[in-house]
Amino acid sequence: MVLSDGDIVAQVRSGSLTIEPFDVTNVEPASVDLTLGEDFKIALPAKSEPIDLHKPYNENIAWQAETGSVTIHPEQFVLATTAERVEIPDTLVATVLGRSSLGRLGISVHQTAGYIDPGFDGQITLELSNHGPVPVTLHAGDRICQIVFKELSSESMKPYGHEQSQYQNQSGATESRMNFQ
Repeated sequence: MVLSDGDIVAQVRSGSLTIEPFDVTNVEPASVDLTLGEDFKIALPAKSEPIDLHKPYNENIAWQAETGSVTIHPEQFVLATTAERVEIPDTLVATVLGRSSLGRLGISVHQTAGYIDPGFDGQITLELSNHGPVPVTLHAGDRICQIVFKELSSESMKPYGHEQSQYQNQSGATESRMNFQ
């Protein structure tokens, strides 16, 4: 079951769901708009060596840090973060979705990481891409995405936050921590 605006506000006010800072004017009928944080990492043009996911690879990706605003050019990839920290209770799961107004400009807010597990606590890293024909400038504080909350049929037995949880308490635009080794 998807939480309605009233359910979301009630859960935030009771403290069972955390969205900090929380702006009630960002609550939509069945979601909450989240805003863009200050932290950006722009992926620089690829090196000639492909990334082998079975080897350490973060050194194969060069990043340029930006703060405050970012211009995303066509076919460019940028890591960003929400300004809000969210803490999902063990009874909910969340999905991050792009806003249609940005999608109509060619901006996607995640590639595959739109699912937020029960127990997650931290800022949400966004994987921004420009699929449109012109550069688009985004600024910290812009409404960038929406988060939808769904009730689980029962409380999670193994919520996010256990020892293999690579992104728990993340802050800022966080690079991949994938490790197949």
